[in-house]
Amino acid sequence: MLVELIENGIDAEKRRQQEFFDLAERFRNETDPQEAKRLGDQLGRLVFGG
Repeated sequence: MLVELIENGIDAEKRRQQEFFDLAERFRNETDPQEAKRLGDQLGRLVFGG
């Protein structure tokens, strides 16, 4: 059971990292300033919570 909990935690962390990298890529490639701001805000929430 402990091993399963650890594996689930590792999987969740990998998903969060992938979500961050995907969002960062979208932010870098965005040309619409309003959408870039929205994506930047979303990145900030991922990094700092909230």
